[in-house]
Amino acid sequence: MTEYLVPAKAASAEFTEKRSTFIGQVWPVDTEEEAKGLIGETRRKYHDARHNCWCYIVKDGPVRYSDDGEPQGTAGQPMLAVFQKEGVTNVCCVVTRYFGGVLLGAGGLVRAYTQAAKDALDAAGISVVRRWVELSVDCPYSFLERVKNECTALGGAVGEVEYAAGVTVHALLPEERAEAFAAALTELSAGAVKAVELGEALKAVPISG
Repeated sequence: MTEYLVPAKAASAEFTEKRSTFIGQVWPVDTEEEAKGLIGETRRKYHDARHNCWCYIVKDGPVRYSDDGEPQGTAGQPMLAVFQKEGVTNVCCVVTRYFGGVLLGAGGLVRAYTQAAKDALDAAGISVVRRWVELSVDCPYSFLERVKNECTALGGAVGEVEYAAGVTVHALLPEERAEAFAAALTELSAGAVKAVELGEALKAVPISG
């Protein structure tokens, strides 16, 4: 099953470098039209800024960037490189710069735009999109941490946890590891705890942030 990484949510981050303010924003997107719309909205919102540099990557689609008046190669490309390095797709990023009157030089601009994009991505977090199997596990409170640990050890994600007389854990496992997860719980609990498969779904699950 093919899997890919996307931003977990929309987020922004801001910092000041030599009196210039940089505002980085990241959004998950599905189409080029959606990315263009977000760029347009940001330009209107920050119409008084000196620069609104941007980039976007659409899975199996276009990859675009713009320096928006900054020296060539100092903004859009460094921003794009942040997402390519992390392997993140279906992403749109705009970095707005309010010029503070002090020139940063080419190297300073590259560092600033790279940091702005990276800070915004860190704030957004990263999700992996793939086919997951959802399982429900009823267990005693004393076994809860074992269930969580086994889930994450197999590359899964712990979802909702319901607390009552016992605990019900909803776990998402990569489809090829669901059986191993169920078998491990049965073995660790000497058959007392079982994982019940609820179904499969293609969805984004946060892995960072």
